[in-house]
Amino acid sequence: MSNSTYILDDKLLVSGGQRFLNYLLDTIFILAFIFLLAIFLGFLGALLGLNGLANWMDNIGDLEGRILFILFTIIYYTVTEGFFGRSLAKLITGTIVVDENGEKPDFGTIFKRSLCRVIPFDGLSFLRSSGRGWHDSMSDTYVVNKKALDEEVKIFHEFNLIGVQETES
Repeated sequence: MSNSTYILDDKLLVSGGQRFLNYLLDTIFILAFIFLLAIFLGFLGALLGLNGLANWMDNIGDLEGRILFILFTIIYYTVTEGFFGRSLAKLITGTIVVDENGEKPDFGTIFKRSLCRVIPFDGLSFLRSSGRGWHDSMSDTYVVNKKALDEEVKIFHEFNLIGVQETES
């Protein structure tokens, strides 16, 4: 009987440079979403005469801005990676978040991964030689090239199918 559980090969991990590009692109997307939301809330506030909302938005301080950015970051990654296994940057660069079996992690794992991103300097932690960031190692997740993973998993399952057929003969 053959082993039918795929275990991720480290050769599929994307480089630290690729991870840094994903980080920069996702930060741009997060800032763009915040900007668009601010415009929408500004128009909504003006349309509905919500002067308190406009005043609050005009007077957001540095600490409030940082807290909002952190909240949007957690929401952005939890939603995009939780539903699709990848953020917008990962979609553009052809990478995906997986567990050690090459499968999409559950929402709890993705949420933990998203929370770990709040750790100071986490965005630079994947520049280490392993290419895995703190949010990866703390949540037991990996970022890999999607096409290479799909091909390797396909070959793995084909090989196991042949092994099972030979055993049954």
